[in-house]
Amino acid sequence: MSSQVSQRSSAIGSRGSQQEPVALQWTVEDVGNWIAELGFPQYRDCFIDNFVDGRKLILMDVSHLPQIGITDWKDMTFLTEEIRDLLGIELIPWDRSIADPPRDMMGLFLERKRPTGPRADALKFNEFIRGKNSGLDHS
Repeated sequence: MSSQVSQRSSAIGSRGSQQEPVALQWTVEDVGNWIAELGFPQYRDCFIDNFVDGRKLILMDVSHLPQIGITDWKDMTFLTEEIRDLLGIELIPWDRSIADPPRDMMGLFLERKRPTGPRADALKFNEFIRGKNSGLDHS
């Protein structure tokens, strides 16, 4: 088993220290192994066959899991919650008001990190925070 997968606790713990989750660097195999560790070995190949690596985990929620072959509602909600916990993403209620305070910085960062390409690849959490705090965010 990859040492990156065994670092799940440090990936979760990084939330409090405002660092990028370790899981963002996971390979497709790391993600598949983590899914199996969670008790879902039957879904390991769903993630591997669809090339879901650490960055693509950001996209995996109950609306995307059926597209990769996971259709059991209880499993989808459990996996979605585990992915959010792993990446430090807060659950955003469907009825969130625009008058509410801004969302958590990790969630905003992961939205920017989600696409592929040189800009997203180079983006680091601390740089993202500096840009947000200085008003230099060039969305």
